[in-house]
Amino acid sequence: MASVTAIVLTRNEEKNLGDCLKSIRGFAQRAVVVDCGSADRTVEIAREHGADVLVHEFTYYAAQFNWAIDNAGIDTDWILRLDADERLTPALIAEAESLLSSDEALHGDLNGITMEAVFYFLGRPILHGIRKKRKMMLFKRGIGRLEDRKRDPHSVLSSGRNVSLKERFLHYDFKDLDNYIRRYNWYATREMQDYIAFTRGASTDIQADPYIQSRRKKKFGLYYRAPKFLRAWLWFLYNYIFRLGFLDGREGFLFHYFECLWYRMLVDAKIYEYEKHGGEFEELRALD
Repeated sequence: MASVTAIVLTRNEEKNLGDCLKSIRGFAQRAVVVDCGSADRTVEIAREHGADVLVHEFTYYAAQFNWAIDNAGIDTDWILRLDADERLTPALIAEAESLLSSDEALHGDLNGITMEAVFYFLGRPILHGIRKKRKMMLFKRGIGRLEDRKRDPHSVLSSGRNVSLKERFLHYDFKDLDNYIRRYNWYATREMQDYIAFTRGASTDIQADPYIQSRRKKKFGLYYRAPKFLRAWLWFLYNYIFRLGFLDGREGFLFHYFECLWYRMLVDAKIYEYEKHGGEFEELRALD
């Protein structure tokens, strides 16, 4: 096994967690599941698969994950950031193990490993349009953390560099449409808060791989400079038409409609509401 501790944040993930933990068996020395009040069999499933379970009140993802880094008693060289709806494949594990045992990882400045997903929606892989779901999944203990953002936090390094793997992990980011809509409404509030923080001078800099850096710059330097509401339509048309999202059939249409148009329109509506009425942000808590 590699000197890796996997951290998985959960709330009511009985549908996904077992397959997630099975996928890292034989790779990660330890799995830590940090739960925030599941009412289903999530905690029981975690223990059945040999994971250590911690319980901690949830405010937002980055804070919860960084709390786990600081409080899980991690003594492995590397930390794996994994969500319950994600799976590592045998081919990806083999590539990661080879890299972790290399001289640049053992004695050099290689401190992070970025992976890209094969993203599934309604059971179909999304191969066109918005399809590159990337994140730094592995980073060295004491060097990597999550940036303190309310929505879409990336892993960052205090020193060294990261590389990308060629093999992909599997991301089944879907339970049902009711859950999806509730979750993305929850996300939209946090994205609005991050945007308001940006308008007040919060930094958007990030020490990540060039692709992620480029996306962050385009989001705040280009997308958010376009007119509200219109930018959501332009983002949808760009990904669904010009980046060929329509080639993924009905699932591709629904995914790009919700991801690029509906969600982005909802974020803009929440920004508009806040700019018009102001007020205090809601207290952050886990999605019910």
